[in-house]
Amino acid sequence: MTPQVATIQVGLPQTLGTDHASDPMEQTWTTGFFKTPVEGERWLSLTNLAGDGQADLKNHGGLDKAVLAYSGDHYNYWRSQLDRPDLPPGAFGENFTIVGQTEATVCVGDVYQIGEARVQVSQPRQPCWKLSRRWRVADLALQVKANGRTGWYFRVLQAGLVQPGLEVLLCDRPFPQWTIARANQIMHHDRDNPAAVALANCPLLSQNWQAKLLRQR
Repeated sequence: MTPQVATIQVGLPQTLGTDHASDPMEQTWTTGFFKTPVEGERWLSLTNLAGDGQADLKNHGGLDKAVLAYSGDHYNYWRSQLDRPDLPPGAFGENFTIVGQTEATVCVGDVYQIGEARVQVSQPRQPCWKLSRRWRVADLALQVKANGRTGWYFRVLQAGLVQPGLEVLLCDRPFPQWTIARANQIMHHDRDNPAAVALANCPLLSQNWQAKLLRQR
């Protein structure tokens, strides 16, 4: 099966919650996590999809994290695990929900053609507290980190039009040894492994992940 972009989601930052609420889950926060599906063609630039944005530009967005992808193959697991049978695509804040790919089959540095655009895998997604806040599950980010169903980021090598239903065509795989699953394992569970230095020296891994791996040695 050739992987496909099942759905595309975008969303702009919005402020939610109530000032001074006693429940942390009700307090004010600003986030671009809430994404809604789009139909038809959408322009993918070097930094993001048209109509998409991030609230925390220090940790999200930019050239190395222009597009967040998440495996649609994980949704049945999460619907059961979270007891949310209606959990929709985009629930993990992703722009591309891709079926036919997982962290075990995607590698750092992979280059894919998606419609007119050409993208490259830059790093795994590192889940933050906003994922937990979105679904009011206090340990959801920790669950994602523990089980490795994180998703991954694309940098954009060639801007162009994309749309739901397009095939995700592999053009180049320079580092087949660095699957997203293996990179997650090293970062989150095995930082003392000598392979961490080798991963940090992968030239197509994002600079942010390179620095974190070397700093944590």
